[in-house]
Amino acid sequence: MPSLLSLYRKILFGRKPGWDQQPLPNIYVQASNVVLSQEKIRQYAAVCGFEYDDRVLPPTYLYVWAFRLHAMIFTHKAVTFPLLGMIHLKNSISVFRPVRTDEVLTVQCELSASRTTDAGLEFDLVSKVLVGEELVWQALSTYLYRIESAGRRARPPKASEMAWENVQQWRLTDDLGRRYAKASGDYNLIHLHPLLSKRFGFERVLAHGMWSKARALSQLMTYISDRPFQVDVEFKLPVFMPSEVTFAFESTENGKRFQIRDVKGRRPHLQGDVTYL
Repeated sequence: MPSLLSLYRKILFGRKPGWDQQPLPNIYVQASNVVLSQEKIRQYAAVCGFEYDDRVLPPTYLYVWAFRLHAMIFTHKAVTFPLLGMIHLKNSISVFRPVRTDEVLTVQCELSASRTTDAGLEFDLVSKVLVGEELVWQALSTYLYRIESAGRRARPPKASEMAWENVQQWRLTDDLGRRYAKASGDYNLIHLHPLLSKRFGFERVLAHGMWSKARALSQLMTYISDRPFQVDVEFKLPVFMPSEVTFAFESTENGKRFQIRDVKGRRPHLQGDVTYL
């Protein structure tokens, strides 16, 4: 697997001219014979709130490895715009069976589709993890390269209707981004230190979106257990650190619905659904 640190040097400090108004080509990358580190899994489980038995992976952990291949695609010469112009809009993960920590994996990623929207260029990355020939895990990530339109202002998102009861309150410390980076290898500078995030236009440090998803899912694993499931999320408003956020969930016909909101429970940071397969 490639090193994210070396890829981020290309992504953050390389020069790209901007979107050339062309659809993105299909790009496919694969890594075989991937072996996982127990120490990194423990670090990841701890920072995301998963109970970990040293045998079965937290369901979102494989995204850590898929994202390395995403980063390879972002550095491809056919992708003419910079990473910092991109927004992670949505992420869907399907877990077809629990994956053991000692299994040898094949990780695949494909830039499968792109389309022009009012906000810019949207594109999809499909990631798959196989053990031998068996598909055990799959993810779909939708990104947006935003194009600013004169006079166009985005409306702030509103929280969707759900029972906001039995609410948990989480305090996010200012070192959360660094702890998640150490566990995941995702050293995007906007998540590490305010001096670094300010360089890229953010007044404060941002929490990783996939940390938010993992932290929310960790609260639902008691209900999911080892059954196959799919977890879909939409990223709404960024989470800055240090801060406090709130989390709640409710039961649906075939799973759970959940949200992370601001401390007052009004503005959504993330909303999602777990569906049993």
